[in-house]
Amino acid sequence: MRSKLFAAGLAGSALVLGLASPASADTAETIVTLTVSAEDGLTISAPATANIGAGNPGDTVSGQIGPVTVTDQRAALNADWTTTVVATDFTTGGATEPETIPDINVLYWSGGATATSGSGTFTPGQAGAGDAQIINVPRTAFTHTGGSGDNSATWNPTLVVNIPSGVVAGVYTGTVTHTVL
Repeated sequence: MRSKLFAAGLAGSALVLGLASPASADTAETIVTLTVSAEDGLTISAPATANIGAGNPGDTVSGQIGPVTVTDQRAALNADWTTTVVATDFTTGGATEPETIPDINVLYWSGGATATSGSGTFTPGQAGAGDAQIINVPRTAFTHTGGSGDNSATWNPTLVVNIPSGVVAGVYTGTVTHTVL
C-alpha cells in the first residue's frame, strides 16, 4: 500500500509541476512617430494671357480663357476650398468712356472640371452657359468640399463680353482674377 501511496504522490507532484506557471514574460513597447508635411499649401494657376476673339460694337464675343487649376497640398483633414473670380473693365487707348467696355458687360461660366484628383466633391460655380454670371464683383468659380488630404481640380472657363454699341475700334485689355481660399 505504501508503494501505491508513494506512486500516487509522485503522480500528484508531476501534475503540480506540469501546471506550474511559466517563467514571467517581459515586454518592451516603443511609441513611434512620423511627420506628414504639407507641401506647397493651396495654390491656383491660370493662363497669363488669353485672346477670346473679335467683334463689332453691339456684338457679343466669347471664348475659353484656358485651364485654371487649383492644387491643394495642405494635407488637411478638412480640405475644403472656394475659388472666386472677378474682372476689371476692358479698355483701349486712353481708357476714356468710348474706349471702355465696363466690367458689368463681362460674364463668366466655369463649366465642369476637366480633371480632378483626391477625395471630396468638386462643384462648378456655373455649370453651363445658361448659368453665366456677370463678374464685376467676386463670384464663385469652383468649390471643393468633403474631402481630406491632397486634391486638385482643373476647369476651362468661358468668358462672354457684350461689346457696347458706343465703343471705338481697338484692342481691349482687361484682367480676370481667380482667387482660392
